[in-house]
Amino acid sequence: RAVITATQMMESMIESPIPTRAEVFDVANAVLDGTDAIMLSAETAAGKYPVQAVEAMVRVCMETDKQRAAKTSKHRVDTYFKRKDEAIALAAMYMANHSDVQGLVSLTESGATPLWMSRIRSGLPIFAFSSREATLGRVTLFRGVIPIFYEYKNQDHVQLNRDIIALLKKFNYAVKGDTFIITKGDLTGQEGGTNALKIVTVGEGLIPE
Repeated sequence: RAVITATQMMESMIESPIPTRAEVFDVANAVLDGTDAIMLSAETAAGKYPVQAVEAMVRVCMETDKQRAAKTSKHRVDTYFKRKDEAIALAAMYMANHSDVQGLVSLTESGATPLWMSRIRSGLPIFAFSSREATLGRVTLFRGVIPIFYEYKNQDHVQLNRDIIALLKKFNYAVKGDTFIITKGDLTGQEGGTNALKIVTVGEGLIPE
């Protein structure tokens, strides 16, 4: 499940244009603890400085995410996985943390695979490709996950890879030489069907520049 940290995160900014040191530490620690989202309430609903509160929180989150402690994780390294899609997700993240890749792509129906990926810290973007609006909305809460609409219709693997890279390039997430890990299932429309992992590089093999 997605984890949201909320309540009095930057309460002083209801009246003040800058947060206290303690509030900055609270937000930073929430990021280091692995939360998916940090929520403001009264600071933006009734506070005098709603925009500044959001900007301050964003700055703290972005800077904390750059720290090494926020990019590495040993979560579930000794776990026995009962589901194939979960095993694929965790294998992809292990590979991402031990090789030179620029991101991960998950073709997903329910959002489960990108959720499991987001539990492992890597500092890399996770792109959730789905044709389901509900799924795209759900994954926006998962840490490090970026939703992209894509209608998968059992294209052959070459065309599928080309479609994925084309969309990543369209949104300025990929350039020549970038490498991505892609996870998918053999069957369209089947939740929990992720059973394959591959690595593609922009401009190599059958992947156009």
